[in-house]
Amino acid sequence: MKNFNLKSMVFDGITIAFLFLVVIVVVTNPTEEQQLNLSFNASLAGLLFLFSGVISWVLNHFNIRTWGEQIFLPPQKKAVDAEVPLLKTFWGWQALIVLITTFIVGLVKTKFSFYELSNPDGFAGAMRLFQGIFNPDWTLLPKAVLNIIETIFMAFIATALAIPIAFVFSFLAAKNIMKGPVAFPVYLILRTLLNVTRSVEALIWAIIFSVWVGIGPFAGMMALMIHSIASLAKQYSEMVESVNEGPIEGILSTGATRLQMVWFAIVPQVILPYISFTVYRWDINVRMATIIGLVGGGGIGTLLIQYQGQAMWPQVGCIIVVIAVVVWLLDQASAYLREALK
Repeated sequence: MKNFNLKSMVFDGITIAFLFLVVIVVVTNPTEEQQLNLSFNASLAGLLFLFSGVISWVLNHFNIRTWGEQIFLPPQKKAVDAEVPLLKTFWGWQALIVLITTFIVGLVKTKFSFYELSNPDGFAGAMRLFQGIFNPDWTLLPKAVLNIIETIFMAFIATALAIPIAFVFSFLAAKNIMKGPVAFPVYLILRTLLNVTRSVEALIWAIIFSVWVGIGPFAGMMALMIHSIASLAKQYSEMVESVNEGPIEGILSTGATRLQMVWFAIVPQVILPYISFTVYRWDINVRMATIIGLVGGGGIGTLLIQYQGQAMWPQVGCIIVVIAVVVWLLDQASAYLREALK
């Protein structure tokens, strides 16, 4: 038996359990009441996962390579198997079946329909909407420009406030720095906190802060700042984890402290990528700021939802033109800045 990989067992357990669950749902066709039975569904999912993990272990025992094992193989072993046709391997068929099943389930759950797309009544309504949007009411332009300026400043302040916090967190969330019985738990806690924070979209944070501090640009700025801290800290920490170890060993060999090692061996290696990603993050924040205004986050998004709610499509068209032009200009500017910083 080969050395068993826990990661591959978990991956296979999830994918195989998913296939079993799809088969069970198709065969039994549960009612809505049965679908809402959380305790039963959780127990079923757990049992399927454990059973699928056992199947993965058995396949590994008989030297049958699963998809999970293939994914977590070392690069050199993957290169050796590169010439073997995909459909002549067990893991290839497993991957193909899981992907096809996922695609079919996705089509069903999203209720994809060519009929709805080609429905004449719905298409006619969409055309009336687009006619309004593509004939903008330019009298709204001054107001839209003032609101987009507010949006840009929301994104700028959110990014500026997030940078120093994310900079500090990035070293505390880097595995190659946070070693030892005290540092490693700090790394795990902070990494988990950042992952949870990042998993909550800025739109949700905007709703939270709209209730907390009231509707307006301050709520939108705070939502963008929280999300930016988590995202930048993750990106920064991954850069720290990929630095060259030579300078670190050299600095430590001189008797330097951990803080001196970070400042003189790591910061010089990551400062330019840090700046590049920060500029890109500001570009992302400008685009996100137009969306969070839809839930009371201030800026041009608030103006957009007002006119959209009243079906005033020419005014919506003017706002969309302003957003598109500003986002395009900032995207070009950030691209040139990132290129110059390489």
